[in-house]
Amino acid sequence: MATENKPYVVGIDLGGTNTAFGIVDARGNVLASDSIKTKLYNDDLDKYIEEIHKGLLKLIENNCGIERIKGIGVGAPNANYYTGNIEYAPNLPWKGIIPFAKLLSDKFGVPVALTNDANAAAIGEMTYGAARGMKDFIMITLGTGVGSGVVANGQLIYGHDGFAGELGHVIVRRNGRLCGCGNKGCLETYTSATGVARTAREFLENRANEDSLLRKMPIDQITSKDVFDAAKAGDKLAKDVFEFTGETLGEAFADFVKFSSPEAFILFGGLAKSGDMLLNPIKKAMEENLMPIFKNKVKVLFSEMKDADAAILGASALAWEAK
Repeated sequence: MATENKPYVVGIDLGGTNTAFGIVDARGNVLASDSIKTKLYNDDLDKYIEEIHKGLLKLIENNCGIERIKGIGVGAPNANYYTGNIEYAPNLPWKGIIPFAKLLSDKFGVPVALTNDANAAAIGEMTYGAARGMKDFIMITLGTGVGSGVVANGQLIYGHDGFAGELGHVIVRRNGRLCGCGNKGCLETYTSATGVARTAREFLENRANEDSLLRKMPIDQITSKDVFDAAKAGDKLAKDVFEFTGETLGEAFADFVKFSSPEAFILFGGLAKSGDMLLNPIKKAMEENLMPIFKNKVKVLFSEMKDADAAILGASALAWEAK
């Protein structure tokens, strides 16, 4: 953990849309944070690393100095805790195997550790949020994709290769929507922010005679936020999109319960802001599909962490042990 001369760590949350980073102390306070748009660097990984270096160095120099940073922790899609690589991430612009920990370590001159973004959020939630005191829970991140961190008996499950817990790519509809991972019908294609937008487009096409606020915008530009705003304004089609999304998640949760019997599912990410509009259909569908021994035992909760903080804190927790 913290030493007297190195009392701080850095947490980086690398998402498909944005990358957030912050300086964290041993008590879990985020001293300062900032972000850059991941998508601006689609073609240039070196430029992306350069931008993170520039942004972070500015924060570090203004707050503590690089010599007081013990390490850097990173949460990223398809990040392998064992190797320090990001491997074949479908929602990131850079393909193949990226030695991300080494690239950052070389740039900053401090140790770097990384893990899957949803695992990082789970560690943050377990330490500082809704999962405090829980030994068995599943973190579900609903963002550009759907990630998950599975905690059983108080430990994050990594599996033999570092990639356990890819619940976003469990197939929920055989021969369904094409996913970025190459399979068809993954949970992610229906219940991520992009999945919600896809459902809205499908509903608009299939229900051509039905009025909807969403028809006022170009169909290919509809976002999950637009669907949420329309649903909040009472739009029936938009409300049905959330009903369908929650139902799909709830059915999947009922299956996941059979595997690790979690005390709770904790929802994190942009889509979790939808509140009861998503929560009610999730709970209803989950309970309807649970085996009798599991009924009325499993909670569905929203993260208690501020948006970026859970992933930043979770990632930073890795940094204390980085070598």
